[in-house]
Amino acid sequence: MFFHARSRDRAFSLGTYPLETLPRDDAILAAERDRPRSPAPQDAAGDAPLAAAALKYRDIFAASADQEAAAARAPVPDDPEARAGDVKGMACFMDSAMVGICEMAPNAWLEGVEPLPHSHAVVLLIEDGKVPEPETIAQGWVAPAVRETSDMRAAEIAVVVARHIRAMGFAAAADVAGHRRTDAERLAVMAGLAVRQNDGLVNPYLGSSFSLAVVTTEYALATDRPLAASAADGRGLRYWWGLNGATSGRERNRRARRPSHYSNYPMEQVKEVDRPTTLILDDEVPRVPKRAAFFERGLQGDLGAKSQKERSRFSFKHPSSKSLLNVIRSLVPHQGGDAADVDTGALADAEANSRAIKALSYHLGSDLTGICEIPRYAWFSHKEDGRPIEPYHKYAVAMLIDQGYDTMEGASGDDWISGTQSMRGYLRGAEIAGVMAEFMRGRGFPARSQTNADSDVLQIPVILWAGLGELSRIGELVLNPFVGPRFKSVVLTTDMPLKPDKPIDFGLQYFCNNCLKCARECPCDAIPFGDKVMFNGYEMWKPDAERCTRYRLTNMKGAACGRCMKTCPINKVVDADGPIATRVASWLGVNAMFLKPLMVPIAAWADDKLGNGKRNPAKKWWFDHEIIDDIAVEPRVGTNRRDIDPSRVVDPAKQKMAYYHANMMPPPDAGGTPYPVDRKAALAAAELLETPAEAWERKQRGEPAPAHYTATPPAGEKGGETAASPYVAPAINPVADVSKAAAE
Repeated sequence: MFFHARSRDRAFSLGTYPLETLPRDDAILAAERDRPRSPAPQDAAGDAPLAAAALKYRDIFAASADQEAAAARAPVPDDPEARAGDVKGMACFMDSAMVGICEMAPNAWLEGVEPLPHSHAVVLLIEDGKVPEPETIAQGWVAPAVRETSDMRAAEIAVVVARHIRAMGFAAAADVAGHRRTDAERLAVMAGLAVRQNDGLVNPYLGSSFSLAVVTTEYALATDRPLAASAADGRGLRYWWGLNGATSGRERNRRARRPSHYSNYPMEQVKEVDRPTTLILDDEVPRVPKRAAFFERGLQGDLGAKSQKERSRFSFKHPSSKSLLNVIRSLVPHQGGDAADVDTGALADAEANSRAIKALSYHLGSDLTGICEIPRYAWFSHKEDGRPIEPYHKYAVAMLIDQGYDTMEGASGDDWISGTQSMRGYLRGAEIAGVMAEFMRGRGFPARSQTNADSDVLQIPVILWAGLGELSRIGELVLNPFVGPRFKSVVLTTDMPLKPDKPIDFGLQYFCNNCLKCARECPCDAIPFGDKVMFNGYEMWKPDAERCTRYRLTNMKGAACGRCMKTCPINKVVDADGPIATRVASWLGVNAMFLKPLMVPIAAWADDKLGNGKRNPAKKWWFDHEIIDDIAVEPRVGTNRRDIDPSRVVDPAKQKMAYYHANMMPPPDAGGTPYPVDRKAALAAAELLETPAEAWERKQRGEPAPAHYTATPPAGEKGGETAASPYVAPAINPVADVSKAAAE
């Protein structure tokens, strides 16, 4: 307990509530099967502004509830328990509070519904989001829409789980509020998630504060037993302690007591500063085109034929990640829109608005949220097709989505689940920011969600200025003091009056300067062992972006890569259930930074000695599959199963890094025309680098920015057709077509 969390050996598929410890009663199955079929429920959705936005997104998700399964079945185990572990793991990974499985009963289909030839039901129970305190702006937004926002999340998770099963070649359909075909309450009782009480359902831990969704399937799975009536209240002393490694009632109570505009983490304890802790020469940072991003360069053929081919599948070649792709696509058309012509006078208080926006983001599922004014250089200069981008909003709301500590614990960081961790973060972020933007436009304020699928802003500078972290040795990646690098981000831009947060300082520059673990464990040697440099106006440990991108695109033993996140010593969970040593170290790291010279060497050494960064088999819930031609098969060349290598030593002087300065970027209008990288020139560009001290002294002398900070100008010639992003739906796409119709 001092060094390891009590949840270390808890199977991930059990979820975070100790549901497995409750008494069961098989006689309830017969009683439920004897009940008559139920009529279709009325969709009693509210019409509050937030409810309307949530309903729109719920219906977008529901549009892909039932589609064709893959043409062939994946090589899954015959063991129904193993199959159930994979499906439950996927549901828990998507943040279902609890999952139960039962056999379908004929009377579980609603009256008038033609039953599907499905033998099993996966029942998902989704916990209601936190309602802000009375007398706050956010309370008036959220309270009338709790059921709708929970139903939306339930729809998202059910659709993804159903798609996951279909990607393995088995028929499956999601059944969600507003589109019911099954008696979800009956199935929740049969699957051991709730008991009947006073003509309603009660969950032992959540009471009635939950929503339900169902996935029906032909996939044979191990089933759960119904709860006994005596299980109606499971919140005893052992629950409060954290029975069987489940999240304790103490930790849940701690989260509930925090103000609704605070995250679950004590960011309010972190030192605020006027500027980020790394030097940024604001007037020298060039605005760069989206065409210059290395994943875009891979898509356009700049990195060669193999990288271009793999770009369209590198993150989506596992059933779990493929299940997320079309759902992410379906949200893209709804990121922007016109603001309603309504009076905004009641929302003129920037500080109150900021608290309300943060509370709304946390209700919807953000893990950490910050606000800043958008620096001009944080806007891309041009879209992928070469069209110029003019900044159009003043403020950014930056939100971080945790990629899932337990799942990362079970992985190597570059195996088959890596791409799924990213895609889940991207989908959740797109959903949260999309609903918030829809709601804000309805309140009369311009707003747009900026997502990984379609963003007009660079997210890293926004995260820095919004006070969510510091730049790290990983390079073009921010670390947060409580979740480390284990997140994906999404940004909401708006002109609603907001109060910006300040950048933060938790001593990360000293830590990263004395910890080389991410560089040591990088599978393609893309993270520098040496000192920080100035790159395009930023002080940073500059990674070899080309080398990193090539590895992530062409990793044949996994999907993408997040090994630097996996092995970072700050990749921890800091809560009331965490190891005492982690909690103490985190508190000292934030509140006693003067101890860094003593603490950092010990922390880096102890992290290796404790085996942090190794795979934990108890947390591996997924099957290792590779999708080839839309069929899930055994991986062709195996699976990465790396652990840490503390003995590896690299001489920084011998590490050759490529630097693609702004003047080496492709023209912003080079879409459809490959602009091959010149690695030899990029290696030579190391000679052009300044140290931060040299850059600052040059600036003080009044000398201009180096010529290589000037981005390549437009070519001015019409290029070919821009290669299509994998996030853009094909011309004929049922998900996009139906979601568009739902919006209209």
